[in-house]
Amino acid sequence: MSNTPMAASPLTRAVLEIDEYVSGLGWDQPARLFALVDTARLRSQEPALAAQLGLEDESETTGLTPIEQDEIPSGKPLDEFLATIAWPDAVVGCALAVERLMLPPSAEAQVPQNLSEAKLAKWVADHPERQEVRMTVAVLRDGARESALRLREKDSATEVLTGPDLVPGLAEALAATFAD
Repeated sequence: MSNTPMAASPLTRAVLEIDEYVSGLGWDQPARLFALVDTARLRSQEPALAAQLGLEDESETTGLTPIEQDEIPSGKPLDEFLATIAWPDAVVGCALAVERLMLPPSAEAQVPQNLSEAKLAKWVADHPERQEVRMTVAVLRDGARESALRLREKDSATEVLTGPDLVPGLAEALAATFAD
């Protein structure tokens, strides 16, 4: 991965790898779901798949490999879709990349009360201070979390913000996919 810092944790590297991959597809993309698997385990247990993913010659023995899942159904709300997911034991984590409109905190006081979800979405879309953002959020079974945020107006790998608590609601929803 060219723009991924090698000193970062394996989870941070995976989030940045997914961000870079999705960024290469351009904006206005559907949400994308990824399983995260242990790279060393993948190489030993699924050598053909590891070869297909270009992982057979890597000298790195630790790390996470993101594997994109089937397309998320477009007609179903994201939270409802995530509630239907159950991961096999080989999946150590998962990640989701999704685009949204975001308002600065200063706009919170301006939000009209009692709007339907559709009217609120339109109000945000029409707001002059709105920003388009791509959020990539990952969680591991052990509870570790990481996020990457990329603003459309600052669409550069050097401008991506990372941190474990940038999108807590989405991280919670992804963590719930591992609940028993």
